[in-house]
Amino acid sequence: MIYCKLNKSNFEYDIYSLVKAFYPKEQVIIAPGEYEGNEEISFSFSVEYFEDKLLLNGAEVPIDYSNRPDTKNRLKLAVYNYLQKRTGTDLPWGTLTGIRPTKISLKMIMDGATDQEIRDYMKSTYLTSDEKTELCLQVSHHEHEILKKIDYDNGYSLYIGIPFCPSTCLYCSFTSYPYAAYRKWVDDYLKCLEKEMEYTSKAFSKKTLDTIYIGGGTPTSLDEEHLAVLLDTIDRYFDTKNLKEYTIEAGRPDSITREKLGIIKSHPITRISVNPQTMNDKTLKLIGRHHTVDDIVKVMAWAREYDFQNINMDLILGLPGETIEDVQYTLQEVSKLKPDSLTIHSLALKHSSKLNIDKEAYDDYLIENSQAHMDAAEKAAKNLGLEAYYLYRQKNIAANLENIGYSALGKEGIYNILIMEEIQDIVALGAGTSCKKILPDKSTARCENVKDVQLYIERIDEMIDRKRQLFGVDN
Repeated sequence: MIYCKLNKSNFEYDIYSLVKAFYPKEQVIIAPGEYEGNEEISFSFSVEYFEDKLLLNGAEVPIDYSNRPDTKNRLKLAVYNYLQKRTGTDLPWGTLTGIRPTKISLKMIMDGATDQEIRDYMKSTYLTSDEKTELCLQVSHHEHEILKKIDYDNGYSLYIGIPFCPSTCLYCSFTSYPYAAYRKWVDDYLKCLEKEMEYTSKAFSKKTLDTIYIGGGTPTSLDEEHLAVLLDTIDRYFDTKNLKEYTIEAGRPDSITREKLGIIKSHPITRISVNPQTMNDKTLKLIGRHHTVDDIVKVMAWAREYDFQNINMDLILGLPGETIEDVQYTLQEVSKLKPDSLTIHSLALKHSSKLNIDKEAYDDYLIENSQAHMDAAEKAAKNLGLEAYYLYRQKNIAANLENIGYSALGKEGIYNILIMEEIQDIVALGAGTSCKKILPDKSTARCENVKDVQLYIERIDEMIDRKRQLFGVDN
């Protein structure tokens, strides 16, 4: 256990995130005063705040507290340098522990900065490696070109959450409920979604709807009848024929039938996502997926028979028990299916996932990701003619790496960019979803729907009122 002693509460989360980046398997406690617990301490250090400085283990760091972002950066640099000397380890993303590193470089591009100015800033401010800085630049330039066709000041995007799944995967922390157990609530759930759609279509009638993303959970866990009702309802309230992108996560192969793909194809959906995560049957069973690799191949064949032209596939690197050879095999098999885009996730030990809650049960399994894994994924993507177009990170992400999306030209996931870069209002409907409003100073305000399906149904009018208050528009 690692203990950081404070003289008063301030920047605890920033310190915690950085320590966890260096010591992902250690328990970390950040608190004022002396440690009073019983656990053995591996090592401890102190941060003391004073009027014009802070002390890290007694070493002085000049601070101007009137500039909070600069104060945070100086503190993180000091903590990073201390931990780097202690471990002899350099983190690829330096002091960056947030999830949106490209937000920094994209803003600088939009403000007219040169690539060299961005390189210098990333290095001096965050200690990012040359490789990750170049990746940031590549992705940000790609995003910048895509966003030129989006009038994000006068438009908005719509997220629709379907919080049902065939089962909960080992690594998952998203809001999801077993479809079989919640089937009796689906009719009422869809009626409440319709109420939110009716409000949104009227309240935002003077804005352009750019993208729709149906996520979850697993949207295709709905049966054929309910899936048709959902898509028909969306068509009734929104102009879906003139969207720049319309995505549905077809998600898990064990939730997809030929009939469901036919229903999706009968609507103006432009992009689907079929997410195997791995092409190893042993791993699929371990992580709680009720399908096989053969099912993945079968579903992709059906999707191509229906002439879907933009199919994404998600993979997770670092799944329990998988070696780099297993990852290379997955990449080889996925390449045979020729997806139009490929999203590579580094495993993150999410707080509410079974893999984290019951982590002792998986101590005997290798859980490893490295730059070599990411390089193998990049090579496979390039061999498919796919280029990096968006990037984000997560808390407790394996090896301090990143999640990255690759796509063929013109097949990029526009919604993915908009949600990560936070430059357009996102209206989110359904249980457990979160709306984002972009304020005049470019900061973000949010409102959330309750996660519990039954509470969402009971309190649907309140959920709509939250949107009225956030966006300041009525129907």
